[in-house]
Amino acid sequence: MIAVMPLMVIPFLLYNMTMAGLMGGGGIPALQHDIIVLSMISGAIWSMALGDLFIVVALVILFFEILKATRNGSGSLLNHMLSMLVFIAFLVEFLLVQDAATQVFFILMTIALIDVIGGFAVSIRSAGRDVSIGL
Repeated sequence: MIAVMPLMVIPFLLYNMTMAGLMGGGGIPALQHDIIVLSMISGAIWSMALGDLFIVVALVILFFEILKATRNGSGSLLNHMLSMLVFIAFLVEFLLVQDAATQVFFILMTIALIDVIGGFAVSIRSAGRDVSIGL
């Protein structure tokens, strides 16, 4: 049953935990805190903020969600429906919550939309190959 759970709920929860103050100072300024700072060979300083890390995590999760969409099973339809609910939660929060009106949250919401559309497209494509027509 855990395989049916959409993984895109993880970035959604991480973002909301950050806004609630459970990951540092809380609020929108917490997204700009540098998590990784590296000195490059060229002499440049490369840094990754918490918001950027959320986007990277969501992209990795999107990869695994697309892989999950290739499975044909009893839970795949439930997974697609739950993924749609996660996207709707992203959309409602983006429209109604002031702390969700950020570029990071918008990109996470877009990734959730791509998860929904990609999941349905991959499932339809792979289900079409499973149908054998006897002529």
